[in-house]
Amino acid sequence: MSEQQLTVLFQGDSITDGARGRNDDLNHILGHSYPYLIASRLGYELAEKAPHFINKGISGNRVSDLYARWNEDALSLKPDVLSILIGVNDAGRTMSGEASGATDRFERAYRHLLEETAEVLPQTRFVLVEPFILKTGVTLERWDEWQQIIKGYQEKTAALAAEYNAVLVRVQHVFDKASEVTGAAYWLWDGVHPTAAGHELLAREWLSTVQNSRLAIK
Repeated sequence: MSEQQLTVLFQGDSITDGARGRNDDLNHILGHSYPYLIASRLGYELAEKAPHFINKGISGNRVSDLYARWNEDALSLKPDVLSILIGVNDAGRTMSGEASGATDRFERAYRHLLEETAEVLPQTRFVLVEPFILKTGVTLERWDEWQQIIKGYQEKTAALAAEYNAVLVRVQHVFDKASEVTGAAYWLWDGVHPTAAGHELLAREWLSTVQNSRLAIK
């Protein structure tokens, strides 16, 4: 993909949000998560093309929350590449028994937002990042339940990626392998949220997958 200036939009929850700025201050606008690392590398390598990177992750979001703000925070921005990482809050609400988790809307809501985007912005291409966890922190006590739900979400994300011709970024196996050497908390400090090293790992896997795919940003 190389026509004119490309817009790459990152969507998700706190993992994507990374305490990003909510104004036009370019020093903080991308936050300190994996979108910042991806944008810094590609922005440097492709300076002559000046690709535009936008982070619209919001801490605490489930996939249904994404859909609720999709017009303002996705469709109106007309991205060329749309990267989505979502699921851990859906799992958490389901397990906690909160009213907001009374039904699991992960697949249904995810399909709605992909379908609507494909209809309104047929030229937009999708990158779907599978949700991930490690056995430490908040996931430790009910690990089997966490693992069962997240594994199901990973399978549903992969199925949606195939259905909507998206590039799928698989990261669970990368975190699993990395944690064998250092322990889980080195990468995901509470079993869910990446450390600085965890964001670097995530950014590298995103770049390796996307830049070796048909959606390679050039």
